[in-house]
Amino acid sequence: MLEQQETQSGAVKLEPSWKDRVGGEFGKAYMQELRQFLKKEQAARKVIYPRGSEFFAALNHTPFDRVKVVILGQDPYHGAGQAHGLCFSVRPGVDIPPSLVNIYKELKTDLGIEPAKHGHLQSWADQGVLLLNATLSVEAGRAGSHQKKGWEMFTDAIIHRLNDEREGVVFVLWGAYAQKKGAFIDAKKHFVLKGPHPSPLSAHRGFFGCKHFSKINEYLKSRGLTPIDWRLPPG
Repeated sequence: MLEQQETQSGAVKLEPSWKDRVGGEFGKAYMQELRQFLKKEQAARKVIYPRGSEFFAALNHTPFDRVKVVILGQDPYHGAGQAHGLCFSVRPGVDIPPSLVNIYKELKTDLGIEPAKHGHLQSWADQGVLLLNATLSVEAGRAGSHQKKGWEMFTDAIIHRLNDEREGVVFVLWGAYAQKKGAFIDAKKHFVLKGPHPSPLSAHRGFFGCKHFSKINEYLKSRGLTPIDWRLPPG
């Protein structure tokens, strides 16, 4: 599944600005081990989400220099038809997952935006919101099944590049996992927002009422940048 991930040719390509910065990761030992793991999973006829051509969808939709906001997730959704490479997002026509339902509730409270009828967040990605999961694949029906196989090192490299080479990026860290992963982010150079995860298990502990969406836009405007239009197109 990673044979073509090195962006040379084939179905899967990496956006050029990201290829320049993290393309070298594909030659490292951990990525070779990840490649072998995925090959074995595929040979065992296990169903993997998202499909291989979408592993790097977050990077391909949001080039390095256009990143304004990073929302850090953990795993892709592991249900059929859900994951497509953007954290918290699902394809049009797929039931909106509970965490995203709560994100929409907070958007309504914070900015008065009516909840979308779908869960497809590509318009956010296209405006500069990097919707990055820490792990970029998962076995169907088995949450966390591809953790500690190498993906976290790759996504750490992505975050390090943004932290080191950019200034004024908004990092949104919802939940303990995201906060631990983003602990090295330089809060003097960037705007770091932390809060509980929007999951129904924790949203009531302070995600609701966090006003992160308005805070993001206020910060972007303070830097002379266009705020994110959090409204999603119909359908």
